[in-house]
Amino acid sequence: MKNLGIIRILYHAGKFLLSILVLSVFVFTISRLAPGDPLYAYYGERLEKMNMEEQEQARARLGLDEPIPVQYARWLRGALHGDFGISYQYKTDVKEVIAVRIGNTLLLGGLGFVLIFVLALLLGLFCAWREEQAVDRLICKIGTITSCIPEFWLSLLLLLVFAVWLGWLPGSGAYSVGKERSLSDRAVHLILPLAVVVLGHLWYYAFQVRNRLLEEVRADYVLLARMKGLSGKQVLRRHCLRSAMPSYLSIMAIAFPHILGGTYVVETVFSYPGIGTLAYESARYKDYNLLMVISLLTGSMVILCSMLAQGINGRIDPRTRRTVTAGRGEANSL
Repeated sequence: MKNLGIIRILYHAGKFLLSILVLSVFVFTISRLAPGDPLYAYYGERLEKMNMEEQEQARARLGLDEPIPVQYARWLRGALHGDFGISYQYKTDVKEVIAVRIGNTLLLGGLGFVLIFVLALLLGLFCAWREEQAVDRLICKIGTITSCIPEFWLSLLLLLVFAVWLGWLPGSGAYSVGKERSLSDRAVHLILPLAVVVLGHLWYYAFQVRNRLLEEVRADYVLLARMKGLSGKQVLRRHCLRSAMPSYLSIMAIAFPHILGGTYVVETVFSYPGIGTLAYESARYKDYNLLMVISLLTGSMVILCSMLAQGINGRIDPRTRRTVTAGRGEANSL
């Protein structure tokens, strides 16, 4: 058994590393085939004053004059030693550039994920409890409308209302000038982007919870529990919610990359200094080294979450059967 566990770990580790390798080849190749000149990111307006010979010399210094396979081999060799190169735009190590921004993204995306996870569970539980009642139908309609609104449009709408018309909240940045250590100032700057991240995803996952709970409500062991005298609220909390949790955990594991992608969009609209804004800038200015690291970081999280979801899915049925059996046993003991 121990050897089997080690083999599984090695298998998944190998699959993860192979996926990252394929992703790096794809991003590296596509970024260099895309139109645009990376020299503009490095030299800015000075590039216009350089003649063709000077531009070719600049490309040679940056290693951009060699064939793509040679460039990739050199980049991979450096990456394996922890050297990902410098950012053309910021003229410094890409790891330092990302280190400054990644905390802001983790704060926004992490808070958004936790709020969506908790609120979707509570909202789905409430709607399942009030199934087909007026409040359930109203929430379903409002949720359907909000989930269909594109995040960039919702961001612009909230900016227009709360930052421009009312002037209650700041419309950009992660903090005011000179207040980077102020928790209250950071919290105020988080309100609008966090609201968009949550509203853009909340109902989709709450609806998944609602439907999963309603499937459990109609199961035989639940009907038996109701016959024993348990209220609908008790049945939902004691039996249905516990049976639905493995499926919900699997959904949320898959949801993390989706929420992260939404966070990147929100960062760009609100000029929030995070990885999403950095990714947009690196793609726009052909900052190859920075784009590679951001793509690999994001891809790693997506692949890990997918593997986690697959692991949870592989255990859902046995867990669900055990949970259902336990639920039936509890119902029979009432």
